[in-house]
Amino acid sequence: MNAPSSATPRPRTNRCLACWCVAAGALALVGLSFWSLDLQWTQFVSAPALARMGRFLAELLRPETSPQFLHKLLGATLETLAMSALGTLLAVLLGLALALPASKAFDSDPARWRGATRLVLNALRSIPDLVWATLLLIAAGLGPFAGTLALALHTSGVLGRLFAEAIENTPPGPGFALRVRGLAGSRVFLYATLPQVLPQLLSYTLYRWENNIRAATVLGVVGAGGLGQMLAFHMGLFQMGETSSVLVAMLALVALVDALSFASRRWLAI
Repeated sequence: MNAPSSATPRPRTNRCLACWCVAAGALALVGLSFWSLDLQWTQFVSAPALARMGRFLAELLRPETSPQFLHKLLGATLETLAMSALGTLLAVLLGLALALPASKAFDSDPARWRGATRLVLNALRSIPDLVWATLLLIAAGLGPFAGTLALALHTSGVLGRLFAEAIENTPPGPGFALRVRGLAGSRVFLYATLPQVLPQLLSYTLYRWENNIRAATVLGVVGAGGLGQMLAFHMGLFQMGETSSVLVAMLALVALVDALSFASRRWLAI
């Protein structure tokens, strides 16, 4: 009679053992990383290095505020904002269109195109946005158009995967009730699945928009326009005041998107 009770702790023991093995493996990888990398901590915290860093930070604390430069900075900021917003919007549309065939909405769903569509999503997000920008710059030339398309292609792969996972993890009850009544799959998605996953999709979209602001800045370094082009130009000339103003503009854009994300989550929670 006591044999079953003595056997019950085994699954928990196995899980604990697996957790300890994973933790030990992670610590081993961290240790090997420190061993394999040439980390020169003594040079990093040496007095000459700290002095150079201090001078660099002191120059960054004096941003350029001349009217002519601020006018140019405002144009580049609006261009970066437009690139990130339009690129994210195109990515949402393409990502959602690919997420539907890439997800299995219910157990009996055949999902014939699931494997092929997920392969496309993997390809889109595996190629870095800098590579997309380089390819598109060859075709479209310098400017924000190529940067916007590069952001859209890379982000559509990321959002498509996240959207597909959100759709597959949706509670099946409302959709099942509508399918029993004979409604088509598109109407089931609109009236049952989409209302449940909409807050999560919006959260993913706003987070990727914030990332795309930084990505748009990086793309500007390769000639896609916006704040990145100004940042690369002034940093290359060691003009730290102008560089500091560009960084402040980037910080303001990220804070704006973060405020929009917070406001949208509060609005959806009401």
